[in-house]
Amino acid sequence: MNLEEKYSFLVEWYDTIASIIRRYQLLYYLKDGSIEMYDMKSHRLFLKRTKYEDVHEDDLFLGNKLKVYGRLLLLADYGDQYTARILSTRKQRTLGIIKPNYEAKVGKIIDMIYRSGLTITKAKMTNITRDLLQYFICGPGIALEIMGDQAITSWKKLLGIVDENKPSSESTETIQKLYGISDIRNAVHASNCVSSAARELEIFFPSGFGLGPSNTAKCIDCTLCIIKPHAVAEELTGKIMNTIEESGFNINALQMFNVDPMNASEFYEVYKGVVPEHNGMVMELSTGPCIALEILQGPDVTKTFRACCGPADPEIARHLRPNSLRALYGKNKIQNAVHCTDLPEDGVLEVQYFFKILDS
Repeated sequence: MNLEEKYSFLVEWYDTIASIIRRYQLLYYLKDGSIEMYDMKSHRLFLKRTKYEDVHEDDLFLGNKLKVYGRLLLLADYGDQYTARILSTRKQRTLGIIKPNYEAKVGKIIDMIYRSGLTITKAKMTNITRDLLQYFICGPGIALEIMGDQAITSWKKLLGIVDENKPSSESTETIQKLYGISDIRNAVHASNCVSSAARELEIFFPSGFGLGPSNTAKCIDCTLCIIKPHAVAEELTGKIMNTIEESGFNINALQMFNVDPMNASEFYEVYKGVVPEHNGMVMELSTGPCIALEILQGPDVTKTFRACCGPADPEIARHLRPNSLRALYGKNKIQNAVHCTDLPEDGVLEVQYFFKILDS
């Protein structure tokens, strides 16, 4: 009997050629970081055990996507009780809500979340009402599913509260201390415990067919920004949003999306046969979660925000517009940190595609 410690997951891969979802069992061996895969339908070995350096133990949580030899695998479920018992207690999920205001910039708070070792797995800006959270000031707020080791305690500690009635006296950086929030409960929300976290997450991010509360997109005099999957994975979301905010733009709507290859191809259809990087752009947009932003700043917002993003090639951007988003955070013409609407007449259409069509 093989007693070597390993984790087991049920994974899904969307076969674009056959237009079907294929399912596999993925085994991850802790001793050497090797992986092995079995086809669930044929019950046969699909990938013999091999060391694969791009997959790490920290990547193993439900809902994450792993790229293995060109295939994007969704971790859909635990493959055995041992894996569920070990990893479900280690990786917690909790609800966090940020209420945007002038003192506490959203981008800086999101950057603090990542720097604390936590991860954002879902995000949506919505209008918070007392029907959703009784103790939260009504108005727009960004609901976040935050995941990490002991996420409930870690998130509350980052806010600056040990429990609901006892402010933290530690000298470490907290959101409360840095941004002068007088009543932390009204400005930033944290779930109390595992049961309340599960209940509150279900309100904002229902696991069934429900859509949850609507987004805040106006789809008027706006333009679209997409923080690309590679930038989200590299934990650049907060830095990019902070640069956008400090450049004078208003982020009126925000939502995290997992775009499948079919929708990515449809969204980038206008670039097909025009831009040599079209296929790479489609692949990049569908490799993991991205964050869509509705940007407002007057009638010329598409033109001004495009200037803020800089040239599509980050190397050119670093020479011509060194302070632009692509110059600061881009890697190459495909992984160039952000997508922005090119033509003024397409601003509303692109915002509608994400916040009306994909969100439905």
